[in-house]
Amino acid sequence: MPAIPVPILTIGLLIASNIFMTFAWYGHLKYKTAPLVTVIFISWGIALFEYMLMVPANRYGHGYFSAAELKTIQEVITLVVFALFSVFFLKEPLTWNHLVGFAFITAGAFFIFHKW
Repeated sequence: MPAIPVPILTIGLLIASNIFMTFAWYGHLKYKTAPLVTVIFISWGIALFEYMLMVPANRYGHGYFSAAELKTIQEVITLVVFALFSVFFLKEPLTWNHLVGFAFITAGAFFIFHKW
């Protein structure tokens, strides 16, 4: 068992993996002149690091969190990382409708973790 508390380790690994995932999936949008085959191989290389972090995050976190909770944490982290990436790397604004949509997804996360 790792020395770092499981929730902190799990969430930290999920944040790191989502940063890699976001660059693998969307980073190439800033370089549209690059050949598609090149972009695909670079994305695969970046995604390897995502998997090297995501798999341990889920392995360590499962048991403390349910699978549904792990997936929900991952999705909320993905939205936060993507929103920051979109604004700061792609220079695309977030509009009110994006924020409302993200708020609804966050509300769904509340219900996943709320014990009735």
